[in-house]
Amino acid sequence: MLNRVILIGRLTKDPELRYTPSGVAVTQFTIAVDRPFTSQGGEREADFIPVVTWRQLAETCANYLRKGRLTAVEGRIQVRNYENNEGKRVYVTEVIADNVRFLESNRESGTGGGGQREETPFGGNGGGNTNRSNNFSRGNQNDPFSDDGKPIDISDDDLPF
Repeated sequence: MLNRVILIGRLTKDPELRYTPSGVAVTQFTIAVDRPFTSQGGEREADFIPVVTWRQLAETCANYLRKGRLTAVEGRIQVRNYENNEGKRVYVTEVIADNVRFLESNRESGTGGGGQREETPFGGNGGGNTNRSNNFSRGNQNDPFSDDGKPIDISDDDLPF
């Protein structure tokens, strides 16, 4: 059996960070995901999907995600239920995320203050596509694979295929 979901959408509001009585961090937020079609009136429709993250991922999301940010979420769908104050059974469907990617920085989404660059633990620009070779080459000037614009001299005997 398989229960996997991947979503890309924009946060509808800032994440809410809370802690369980045992001290485990949990964050809840909602992302708006566009539907692949328009309504009869020609307007785009969206689904508003609740997302829950736990532990370190929850704290990271609370620190770096903001309303309007484009975000990719990977996880599983969970349905839970409880009895409300009126005695009625309430069902809640949500995504329990185990991977969240920040697809744009604050500056790109227009929510940043004064063009400030947001630093994140995922490569410094809030994006999921970090250029690790540039980060590595800054620390090691002798890197033979740094992108200095020159061709790399490799003989055919060195290739494994």
